[in-house]
Amino acid sequence: ASPVERAAEDRRMAKAHLKVHMGGVPTAIEFYQSAPTPNLILLESRSEPKQLLEQLGQLAEYCDPSSKVVVIGHYNDVGLYRELIRSGISEYVIAPVSMSDIVSVVSSIFVDPESEPIGRSIAFIGAKGGVGSSTIAHNTAWAMSSLFKSEVVIADLDLAFGTANINFDQDPAQGIAEAVFSPERVDEVYLDRLLAQCAEHLSLLAAPSTLERVYDFDAEAFSQVIETAQRSAPLLVLDIPHIWSGWTKSTLVKADEIVITATPELANLRNTKNLVDMLKRLRP
Repeated sequence: ASPVERAAEDRRMAKAHLKVHMGGVPTAIEFYQSAPTPNLILLESRSEPKQLLEQLGQLAEYCDPSSKVVVIGHYNDVGLYRELIRSGISEYVIAPVSMSDIVSVVSSIFVDPESEPIGRSIAFIGAKGGVGSSTIAHNTAWAMSSLFKSEVVIADLDLAFGTANINFDQDPAQGIAEAVFSPERVDEVYLDRLLAQCAEHLSLLAAPSTLERVYDFDAEAFSQVIETAQRSAPLLVLDIPHIWSGWTKSTLVKADEIVITATPELANLRNTKNLVDMLKRLRP
């Protein structure tokens, strides 16, 4: 159960809801006699192949036809594997399994091969204010777009004091604020209207950089914008301000890569250690 519970904490499984029950296939049969089956059932069994097939046959009587089943077994038997797949089991994995094995199996079952690829997100944050995190983020975005000739979107998430608009000499009438305050309108077409073209392969989702309103957000405020931007470009650079809040924590946890900028002095080293320790716990 431990690898499964750890997998549920992985950022790639953020939208999954997990319940763990001890007891293997017999417990699953008893439980689902009176409860609806979920989209995916993960079962671990030490039963011999013949007994396992019989137990799964009993479980099938109570399973919804749309439910997927993954079996973690202890017998390396090609014949068993073929029989399980033939009977409708989505995957058979031989124990012991790791957290990454669980994430990989679940992803392979639910990823739509026809869906559009999701862009990679790189989050930049400073261990302290004024260490140059934004400058590094902006230069990295420009370098990737210039060297790799790949479309890059940079999102300035410091709505009050962001500097990306100055550094790229842009003064768009609209930017990320419109997307954040109207999440129901956000799609690829709307986002494209908000992007300012900085260079041939570089676009900017600019911050308003004004104090005309207070920018208090809930933890998922930027999720819709970021997910839409990832569908629009293969690379997304997130310039995150030096604050610790629900939304900065959520954004860092979900990012594919994180770059922490620090200078060699005591407060920076302390803050960097705190950030790294926290992110290790949040991103196992």
